[in-house]
Amino acid sequence: MNVAFIPVRGGSKSIPLKNIKLMAGKPLVYWTARAACECRYTDKVFICTDSDRIREAVEAFRREESCFSKLEVVARSAESATDTASTEFVMLEFAKQHDFDNIALVQATSPLLEAADLDKGFELFSGKETDSVMSVVHQYRFNWKYDERGFIVPTNYDVFHRPRRQEFAGYLVENGAFYITSKERLVSTKNRVSGKIRAVEMCEESFLEIDEPSDWMIIEGLMRERELKRRQAKTPEIKMFLTDVDGCLTDGGMYYSEKGDELKKYNTRDGMAFKLLREKGIITGIITSENVELNRRRAEKLKLDIYLPGCKDKAAAITRLSEQYHIPLENILYVGDDINDIEAMKIAGVPCCPRDANKEVLQYAKCVTKASGGEGVIREITDMMIGGNLHE
Repeated sequence: MNVAFIPVRGGSKSIPLKNIKLMAGKPLVYWTARAACECRYTDKVFICTDSDRIREAVEAFRREESCFSKLEVVARSAESATDTASTEFVMLEFAKQHDFDNIALVQATSPLLEAADLDKGFELFSGKETDSVMSVVHQYRFNWKYDERGFIVPTNYDVFHRPRRQEFAGYLVENGAFYITSKERLVSTKNRVSGKIRAVEMCEESFLEIDEPSDWMIIEGLMRERELKRRQAKTPEIKMFLTDVDGCLTDGGMYYSEKGDELKKYNTRDGMAFKLLREKGIITGIITSENVELNRRRAEKLKLDIYLPGCKDKAAAITRLSEQYHIPLENILYVGDDINDIEAMKIAGVPCCPRDANKEVLQYAKCVTKASGGEGVIREITDMMIGGNLHE
């Protein structure tokens, strides 16, 4: 059995509780846990922690996303979580308590790790005459060191024969993302790698690890760019388009006439958007916690297939609609703007929101419109769908 092992502790000094600090909208440890779970060769993934707060954060995203079915949170001793305890110490502690054949040590501070990197690692590890595998970055730098007199001297090239990059072999540097070895070797050598070692070369950006706040800002920018590309590549076909009303179809304002009649401001561009969706055979609908006549009349005028007023559990409603229309959840788009939409956004394959949505909602959206609520949010999303560029 192959396991991935991610040790995290609550006592980080440089960035307090950095392992669950949000990185590109998710706890830092989420990213390496996802890569480990999506690896084709891991049977189990263990996050090992001494912190109740980390455990709670991990359990939260484990419940929310099906890709974490391999994931389990286990405890580590206080002794293994001190500033002076080595990573090998906690690995050996884990090895005494769990059965496995091979182990991939994965570092939570390397969020640029991809499942494909781990796949390559296990494929190398299964080859002949390989005892361990580690991740590295190929560097092409000219290195210097101090000599005994305090002068600096080159260590990997001749200053009188400076090579061009294409002529320079360069060197390999550990990036700390992952290490693979057998349980037998781990226990006998008490080291994460030993024997005949092979390497997986990762992208140059993965050389960065999160140790200081400045590292965080750089890597978060890279992560957001990577996730944007990932979402563009993986946005599923939309077969059902559902939305809330206030704050999405309207600006969320409450207007009253002199007679005390309640009024709402809808956007005509959204009406055309629903027409375009119908023409493409997409099921359309409104799910709202309100139960007012204005919304019903608007749904009728838009010729929507679904109108669910007074809905208190939108996630359950979407699940029922998925079953009723035989449309997988991943093919359902939902537009929400407030905290009562979060559970629905978690289960919809393509959760979207307007730019002025609640801050908590923003982190669950795959697409955030440039328009605010009531300013043509549905039309903007529809145009992106038709143009094939639906993304955040």
